[in-house]
Amino acid sequence: MNFFKALIIDRKDWKEIDFGIILTSIAILLFGTFNIYKATGTSYAKLQIIWLLVALVVVYGILLLDYRQVYKIVDVLYWIVVGLLVIVLFTSKIKGASGWFSIGARGVQPAEFAKLTTMLMVGKQLSKVDGNINNVRNFFQVTVYAAIPMVLILLQPDMGITMITFFIILGIYYVMGLSIKVILSGFGFIAFAVVVVLKTSFLPSHWSERLTNFLFSEGSDLGINYQLSRSIISIGSGQVTGNFSSAFYQRVPENHTDFIFSVLSENFGLIGGVGLLLLYGILLYRILKIGRKAENVFGMTIAVGVFSSFLFSILQNVGMTMGIMPISGITLPLVSYGGSSVLTTFIAIGMVLNVGMKKKTTLF
Repeated sequence: MNFFKALIIDRKDWKEIDFGIILTSIAILLFGTFNIYKATGTSYAKLQIIWLLVALVVVYGILLLDYRQVYKIVDVLYWIVVGLLVIVLFTSKIKGASGWFSIGARGVQPAEFAKLTTMLMVGKQLSKVDGNINNVRNFFQVTVYAAIPMVLILLQPDMGITMITFFIILGIYYVMGLSIKVILSGFGFIAFAVVVVLKTSFLPSHWSERLTNFLFSEGSDLGINYQLSRSIISIGSGQVTGNFSSAFYQRVPENHTDFIFSVLSENFGLIGGVGLLLLYGILLYRILKIGRKAENVFGMTIAVGVFSSFLFSILQNVGMTMGIMPISGITLPLVSYGGSSVLTTFIAIGMVLNVGMKKKTTLF
């Protein structure tokens, strides 16, 4: 009897759950799944629904826990994922990157989970120093923990998830009050590093081509610009209300993952694209609202980290499909196909919901 009782969420906690976040997330995913179906047929769409069901079960399990108890095992989770990031470097490459553990015909990407464990570890370290990130020793100590997974992910190489993780940490640092001078200095260093690596062979050739094309408008419709030009045609053909007959998106590579926004915009037009962004806006607002009400640094960093991840991924993915951001491997949250992405996104959402539920007492 006690076992089954433990599987039931307390009535008081149940009342604190933000069902708006859950319902909005499901609506976004179902909208994306329809477009995955239009782009590829039933196979990937069915798998996306299966991942949704698995993710909802995991979210329910997270809601049975207390995120403040997870605080105690963050170190274990962090180093397990770091270990997986090291091991995966020695696996066979898929599309030029060694970032997947193959399980039958499918794969698991540990870098997706690294976004979460890095966020949690940074949150725990900031909790230990009461959020004082402007202390030089504290800053470097926290930053080392943030940098280890990012370096390993970059070695795979996976620029997309590296960028997302960077902006998760940047969002947390900003909310913690890190000096604007330090933040601007960091962006200056990144700009300098980009210029340097463009003149060397450090980056894989396709990364260099994408950055060069974005910065200097170089390339051709037969080369690096092919994917972008087809994406722009697809988006434009949707006009205001959408076009279900043209199917220009069939000529867009990776149209069910990285470039799913092209499919969505062609099918539903400007109205569909704006509608999706409004749904994202509702989701982001409610996540930020929970972050503002969190009563400890750890809870606040979880909400802010998830908010930053969503915001950057949305801006980067939608922007790259229209040519206003460089093309990267960053998928559109809850809309692009991907089992690891769906699962980790809902885990992140579950953690935010847990922070919102458990705001009556302090961490210790």
